[in-house]
Amino acid sequence: MKRFHERVMGVYFDDLDPYRILHNARYLLLFERTLGSFWQALGLGSLQEVEHPDRFHFVKANTVEYEQPVRGVGDVRVRVWVERLGGSSLTFGFVLMPMDSDEVHARGTRTVVRVDPENWRPAPWTDSFRAILADWL
Repeated sequence: MKRFHERVMGVYFDDLDPYRILHNARYLLLFERTLGSFWQALGLGSLQEVEHPDRFHFVKANTVEYEQPVRGVGDVRVRVWVERLGGSSLTFGFVLMPMDSDEVHARGTRTVVRVDPENWRPAPWTDSFRAILADWL
């Protein structure tokens, strides 16, 4: 079983708010980029670039808890994992940490729901997708 996928991400000057801390919306952006890296590691690209029936999914919810600010520019680590795979939903967990410790700057979740591309209603994940995620559950 694989526990998590982690990427080093840069924090740049334009990511900072007037107090020189990482703007609250940028945490989700860094998570989004790490999630894209996770899809690539699974061989699914961005899921928008491949012909796979499970590429049709929408974000249902994001949660973020800000524990301590990221101050200034530099690199951070973003870790993502699969928390739960339901019938049509998939929930990821994530944390954003400094490079040199496992202290948490922020933690959160994202839930996506697979949809039927014809009617945009929830649809079950395919068996092939479940097989791809099996090592991560």
